[in-house]
Amino acid sequence: MAVEAPRPPLPDELATINAQAAAKGTPYPGGVPPALAWRLFSEKRVLLVDVRTAEERKFVGHVPDSLHVPWATGTALTRNPRFVRELENKIGGKDSVALLLCRSGKRSALAAEAASKGGLTAVFNVLEGFEGEIDAQQQRGKSDGWRFHGLPWVQD
Repeated sequence: MAVEAPRPPLPDELATINAQAAAKGTPYPGGVPPALAWRLFSEKRVLLVDVRTAEERKFVGHVPDSLHVPWATGTALTRNPRFVRELENKIGGKDSVALLLCRSGKRSALAAEAASKGGLTAVFNVLEGFEGEIDAQQQRGKSDGWRFHGLPWVQD
């Protein structure tokens, strides 16, 4: 009989977020504010996975040392049918703790839900995304998002 490796514990902050998400019926472990996501990632307590396209990462910028598994590809944002499998391989297993980041927090929420449905147990969404929500002037980054909060990022 094979012995299953113990699940790594969630950081306390994520355990609280997870409990709140479960109480609300959120279909994935929960949403993490950008500043907390950076702190946990920089302390090497979680993995950070950018789910935007390779083009977005290259031309808009990305978080240093973040992993990359695209949720969709190309300008038409064609859904990556291998996303959950690729994510599981990239983060090292179904119980690895990972935070997903996209442009606004919408694609990463869908990706976190797909990961949960695929059996990954600790994949969270980074709220607000990298660029934030679009405002009344049709611009991003003016009121929320990773870059708006002054968190570390680089551009190729």
